[in-house]
Amino acid sequence: MRVLGVDPGLATTGYAVIEWKPGSFTNFTIMEAGVITTPAGEELSTRLHTLYTELRALIGELKPDTIAIETLIFNQNRTTAIDVAQARGVILLAAHELPVKIYTPLQVKHRITGYGRAKKPQVQRMMQQRLKLKEIPRPDDAADALAIAWCYVLEAGLNGASTKSMAR
Repeated sequence: MRVLGVDPGLATTGYAVIEWKPGSFTNFTIMEAGVITTPAGEELSTRLHTLYTELRALIGELKPDTIAIETLIFNQNRTTAIDVAQARGVILLAAHELPVKIYTPLQVKHRITGYGRAKKPQVQRMMQQRLKLKEIPRPDDAADALAIAWCYVLEAGLNGASTKSMAR
């Protein structure tokens, strides 16, 4: 099974694909992790199109079975929230044929560290330990996407569920 974890953003969208054998937390491979960036100076429609095109290419190349994405949490900056919401919509459109599982940041942090209010460095160190990585994943957006994907793997393993029955 393959899951595509996505940390949505307009300027930078993190992504990570993990392949694993259901029922096993040790038999997995990180297929790819990285970021899709869009220049701030470009028109919004161009940036969204770039995000869509690059994500469709990743889906075509890496062939995930499902997508796990972080939900939008409104912060103080409305403009940022609107930008992220638009990017998230484009991401969901790009993955329209895949089952989708949505997580809050609190759920991801809790599943990874056991504490829903964990700070980013705690999550990153735990990901480094759990996935036996030599270094903490970078950049942060790719690390977040990896945590989102791993959250799905953990949930699928604990529930013994197939990707189709878990995704909503």
